[in-house]
Amino acid sequence: MTKQDFVQHLFHKNRKRFSRFPDKELAERFTDDLFNLLFGSYEGRYDSAEKLTQEYQELQNTFSAILFELIRDEQLVKQHTGHFFYELPELYEALLLDAETVLKFDPAAQSIEEVLVAYPGFYATAIYRIAHQLHLQGIKTLPRILSEYAHSKTGIDIHPGAEIGSSFAIDHGTGIVIGETTVIGNHVKIYQGVTLGALNVAKELANKKRHPSIEDHVIIYSGATILGGETVVGSGSIIGGNIWLTHSVPANSVVYHKSEIHIKGKDPFPEPLNFVI
Repeated sequence: MTKQDFVQHLFHKNRKRFSRFPDKELAERFTDDLFNLLFGSYEGRYDSAEKLTQEYQELQNTFSAILFELIRDEQLVKQHTGHFFYELPELYEALLLDAETVLKFDPAAQSIEEVLVAYPGFYATAIYRIAHQLHLQGIKTLPRILSEYAHSKTGIDIHPGAEIGSSFAIDHGTGIVIGETTVIGNHVKIYQGVTLGALNVAKELANKKRHPSIEDHVIIYSGATILGGETVVGSGSIIGGNIWLTHSVPANSVVYHKSEIHIKGKDPFPEPLNFVI
């Protein structure tokens, strides 16, 4: 295949393949603009509520433009845009609860403002809740673009299809993976390196529940791996660090490894045996 033939092949193939695909850069910019509108400082940006109203409208217009590239139906785009921004105040209140939970649990957090602007776990949670709303509306592809953008910025991978309750807290967060069919209750706290994953990743299981359920008031410490669609962590449980869990545990369980540590004393080692080979 010549260079010109290959270029023509790419032109026709990708024009067809991505004919209904949202603008990734525009979607990422919208994500940050929306986050900053909700949680950024207004000092020096707005001197009146009218200017904020104008930016809010511009965000709605951007969102509609992104959806139109995906849906190509003006009426449907209008409906989805109206629905998303109707739900936005409730999403905002849910995220404030998340931020307050982080502040309550983390002794290093000095203020709610610090959590809002500086904590990657909160940012990942915020983008998850936005992407999840789009997922609930049946919008394809765009939720994954948003969640993968948050993943690239924070190292936290939350599938938009996961169901996460209120007052959710991520501490540190790097390396967390929360799979598509995970169900998480209220007042759950997760540390870095936790995986809530599937025991089997076979494609034919795509429409099955493959990921665990975590009930209310559970704490999962760093490095824990919890797998399987039938695995349930009962409410009030504590899952210790580096645990590998593939079966359910009842409420108020404490799951941990018991380590044995041997410390070498100051006395010299006994004379080694001599082996002749």
